[in-house]
Amino acid sequence: MARLHYAAIASLDGYVVDSAGSFAWAAPGEQVHAFVNDRERGIGTYLYGRRMWEVMRYWASEDSEDDRSPVSAAYRRIWQSADKVVFSGSLSSVDTPRTTLVPGFDADLVGRLKAEATADLSIGGPTVAAAALSAGLVDEVSLYLHPLAVGGGTPALPPGARTDLHLVEQHTFDDGVVFLRYTVA
Repeated sequence: MARLHYAAIASLDGYVVDSAGSFAWAAPGEQVHAFVNDRERGIGTYLYGRRMWEVMRYWASEDSEDDRSPVSAAYRRIWQSADKVVFSGSLSSVDTPRTTLVPGFDADLVGRLKAEATADLSIGGPTVAAAALSAGLVDEVSLYLHPLAVGGGTPALPPGARTDLHLVEQHTFDDGVVFLRYTVA
C-alpha cells in the first residue's frame, strides 16, 4: 500500500498563508527547492483542494522561460509527470493534464487510491489535509518552517484536533528554514 504524505510550507507560528491571504514569504530558496524536488520524485499522485490546485497549476505550463533555474525546471517535470486529483465543490472543470475533479473530499476514494497506487501520494492544502488527517489516511506530515511569524491566517495543521506525531527527520537550511518530518502515530 502506498503512503499518503502531507507537506506544507509554514511560518514558525504555523500558518500557510497570513491573515491577508498572502504566502509570498513562503517562496522556497534554491537549497530548499532542491530538497523538495528530491522528496517529490517518489510521488505518483497529488491530492489537492481547490485553492492549492489553483496555485500549483502554474507548473502545468510548458513555457521554459518561467523556469529560471534548473531546480525550478526539474520541479516542473516532476509535477507534470504525476496524476492530480482536485477535491472541490465549487469548480465545474479542471484544465491541467492528468487531473481528475472530484466534487468534495472523498475518504473512501483516497483509501482506494492508497491501496491501488504503485507510488506514494501527496496531499496539499490545509483544508483537504485536515479532512484526510481526521479520516486517519495521512501517514506522514512534513513541515518546512520559515523563520518568521505572521501572526494569523490559515493554519497548516487543523485547529482543535489532536494528531499524535513521531519525529523521524529534521534538517536546517542555510536560509533558516527548518524541515521536520513526522510519522502519524
